[in-house]
Amino acid sequence: MLRPQDGPTRERRSLCGLWSFRLDAEGLGRAEGWWRSQLAGAVDIPVPASYNDIFPDATVRDHVGDVWYQTHVWVPARWAGERTVLRFDAATHRAIAWVNDVEVVRHEGGYTPFEADVTAHLRPGAENCVTVVVNNELTWESIPPGRVEERTDGRRVQHYFHDFFNYAGLHRPVWLYTTPPVHITDITVTTSLEDTTGLVAYRVDSTAQAEEHEVRVSLRDASGVEVHVATGAAGTLRVADVHPWAPGDGYLYELEATLWSSSGGLVDSYRQSVGVRTVEVRGKEFLINGTPFYFKGFGKHEDAAVRGRGHDDILMVHDFALLEWTGANSFRTSHYPYAEEVLDYADRQGVVVIDETAAAGLNLNIAGGVFGSGRKVSTFSPDTVSESTLRTHLQAVKELVTRDKNHPSVVLWSIANEPDNVQPEARDYFAPLAAEARRLDPSRPVAYVNALMGKPDQCVVTDLFDVVLLNRYYGWYFGPNDLAAAETELAAELRQWAAHDKPIVITEYGADAYPGLRNVVPSPWTEEYQAELLDVYHRVFDRVDAVVGEQVWNFADFATAPGVFRVDGNKKGVFTRERRPKSAAFSLRARWRKTGQ
Repeated sequence: MLRPQDGPTRERRSLCGLWSFRLDAEGLGRAEGWWRSQLAGAVDIPVPASYNDIFPDATVRDHVGDVWYQTHVWVPARWAGERTVLRFDAATHRAIAWVNDVEVVRHEGGYTPFEADVTAHLRPGAENCVTVVVNNELTWESIPPGRVEERTDGRRVQHYFHDFFNYAGLHRPVWLYTTPPVHITDITVTTSLEDTTGLVAYRVDSTAQAEEHEVRVSLRDASGVEVHVATGAAGTLRVADVHPWAPGDGYLYELEATLWSSSGGLVDSYRQSVGVRTVEVRGKEFLINGTPFYFKGFGKHEDAAVRGRGHDDILMVHDFALLEWTGANSFRTSHYPYAEEVLDYADRQGVVVIDETAAAGLNLNIAGGVFGSGRKVSTFSPDTVSESTLRTHLQAVKELVTRDKNHPSVVLWSIANEPDNVQPEARDYFAPLAAEARRLDPSRPVAYVNALMGKPDQCVVTDLFDVVLLNRYYGWYFGPNDLAAAETELAAELRQWAAHDKPIVITEYGADAYPGLRNVVPSPWTEEYQAELLDVYHRVFDRVDAVVGEQVWNFADFATAPGVFRVDGNKKGVFTRERRPKSAAFSLRARWRKTGQ
């Protein structure tokens, strides 16, 4: 699925702005056909944005079920004869859309795009109505999972197993765009290096008949100079004296694929950026362009006050500037695919990305392991994580790889965060997921993120994956206020993991710190304790050769479901939610910007 773009054969129109919005707590809209007329009792709401925090109303914030969006758009008369597509970059967690009175698309999954050919349903040269119902319910069949409680007073309450707020709505842009009736449908690019020569293997898919059309490709460098041309729907371009894409050096070429008729006319054109680089796991090393790479950075969230998880270019650019300020070179898209604009920017900035599905919360023993109930329950069963969950999860992996396969910044697929990896059923669940990720993209390694309860001698899935990703909280959830024990226990466990002869990236470590809470004797929740805990971990990382990366949890404070363990959200950020630095931010900057680190 190619992103909308303007060009000689294509045109796009953003539908971002104020839409009409209505809650549907009773679930009446589908039966009553709300898409057939103007939404009654609607209010204005911005798109993109989460709807939860826009209004000072707990009914909106805590809503469970359907919400309705509607807008009217003028379709240019010149679009007559063109193929016209309606695209949603994300609708959390599922949606149905109508154009005028006709249902055009349904989609499950809150963080990947979906679209529909709406040519037959639009009226060019007239105003058209677009309506979408978005549902935020999480069940055992969704990714991430959850359950809805039906209370005796009639209220419906959403429970979920991940530690971030269940924001919902149209979080990313909505588009109408055109293509020619015969058009390019997809481009796949993989790259390799032979000394100073870059190899760009490409495949161009289209609706064209091979005997009636010809595919041509042109590769240009960053200055626009053409460095290679070829014909054919698939092939390999050789680029002498190639400028590789590398961490800190986001050099991009541009591949233009064009489709020509047998009579010599241009039928369609599409431009795809290309970063020439290689990724490889060799023993305990993670290599980019054949050079060992050390991850320095953060787990992040798409999260901000008022807008929730809604994409915002302003905040994105500011966050990347703060990444550079700290000396970070990477981040993980915890715990869902981020907006494509973020990956585009990472490509251009030379920032390395671990790209993750929305599979967070596949572990019913997390709370018991952290807070000491000790009672084990079955994560995998017909009534919990089941074959239905797996089907949704496989689709989520497919949509992630299909969307992000051409981004050079993406170097590793993470197919789940902190799942249950110790019960025997875990292997049957994760084996097909790892295999599917490799089938879809043999060029990148595959991993999952391991929680503390799944230690080396307990994990039943380690051998299915290429890299060990670990979330560890010694000194916080385990042994709080005992950093000496944390150092000893962390070192002992990492030495065990190193015996697997795989690279280790610590994808989460840290402690909550309430901004401004200070103490000359570091104690939990103070800024001093957060900084000192990070220092303890860094001493251990530096002693274990298999550790090839450190990503602090978290970049910035973020919203969670309310609870007694959270004070206005999760405070593990080294920046506040407003992006003000805590003491730990300066400690990280001193470490990561040090020469040779």
